[in-house]
Amino acid sequence: MRIFIIGGTGLIGSAIVAHARSEGYQVVVLARRVPAAFVPNGLSWLKANLAELTLPQQWLEHLRGIDAVVNCAGILQDAPGESARQVHSEAVKALVSACQTMGVRRFIHFSAVGVEREGESAFSRTKQEGESWVGTSDLDWVILRPSVVLGRAAYGGSAAVRGLAALPVLPTLPQTGPLQVVQLDDVAATVMFFLRTDAPARVTLELVGPQRLSLSAVVALYRQWFGWRPARLVALSPWAAAILYRLGDIAGWLGWRPPLRSNARLELRRGAIGDPGPWTELTGIRPRPLAQALAAAPASVQERWFARLYVLKPILIAAIALFWMITGLLSLGPGYANGVDLMQEGGAGRLAGAAVIAGGLADLAIGVAIFFRRATKYALWAGIALAAFYAVMGTLLLPRLWIEPLGPLLKIWPIVLLMAVALAILRDR
Repeated sequence: MRIFIIGGTGLIGSAIVAHARSEGYQVVVLARRVPAAFVPNGLSWLKANLAELTLPQQWLEHLRGIDAVVNCAGILQDAPGESARQVHSEAVKALVSACQTMGVRRFIHFSAVGVEREGESAFSRTKQEGESWVGTSDLDWVILRPSVVLGRAAYGGSAAVRGLAALPVLPTLPQTGPLQVVQLDDVAATVMFFLRTDAPARVTLELVGPQRLSLSAVVALYRQWFGWRPARLVALSPWAAAILYRLGDIAGWLGWRPPLRSNARLELRRGAIGDPGPWTELTGIRPRPLAQALAAAPASVQERWFARLYVLKPILIAAIALFWMITGLLSLGPGYANGVDLMQEGGAGRLAGAAVIAGGLADLAIGVAIFFRRATKYALWAGIALAAFYAVMGTLLLPRLWIEPLGPLLKIWPIVLLMAVALAILRDR
């Protein structure tokens, strides 16, 4: 059986890919970014932007020889190059039509729990539209509505829960509804059930855990799993939370994917709850409570590192970007005369002023570029190269800077190491 998994590099999609391959299925994965290396046996990759596949004819070639489709794709909020309506609705409509044309009957579609209940956010509204295209088709469809999905892998909201658990003082967000978190392995097992040739079709199931927990209770269980003492809870005021969500929106428009944005605020206010009874009755899968799932596999040192680094990562990247921007502005402003004096002392002569201006503009450009996600990697490498250049030129022109009391050349190397750390943790998945 040949399965087409859309969004196969995400949290849910990657788990389904692994389960399907372990059970002997041939798997074709469509994703925006194809890994540089992969195991080819039983696995093929297609690189495409789902938001651009909004016409049925664009899907036809991809569906040739496919027996079943699993659509795991989704985005939390619009961003440059990403449209919730295109991904959740228009692309799904085109895909459903193409499946009918190509005779692909089995269609497993991921939505989200609660989208049928007065969706306030664009995420819920577009997810509901996608459901309607699937549910009104004549395919052998299955619509799965998971709650917040947690597992050993972490991305987006599941990663944020771990990051929050690393905080000894936990700011609790106002107006958050209860959550029935569900385990990633239980979700993947459900897809495997519905890929069977004798599995029922035309059903909609809520994939939710057996317990209703507050967000702070979920975080507390993870903190206990890490082996850390309970955190001190501090209620975040509505205006402070609004600033936090707005900063997330700004980061989103810069190309980052923070879990806390305006749509997340609306979704958290509604909560993520449902009835797991029909799921268990139909599939025999009993969703595990979070505490039980965590107890089944002790936290490793890597888990603890990830949780702490998740919190430090945005701070680190913002600090590096501001460092470069401020040094550039100082070189072009109040520090310009001192810079010219140093360059002339080193023998730059008439080029001293131009060299200081060029260095300031380069610093400023690197700092600004680091804030833009698509340019971050290249800007960090440029920063490392420029810092090394400054160290070499400073050694050649003004070697006395190595023994200055404030160590201007010595301080270059911690900055280089911090940029190397930022590069090492840059990828989210």
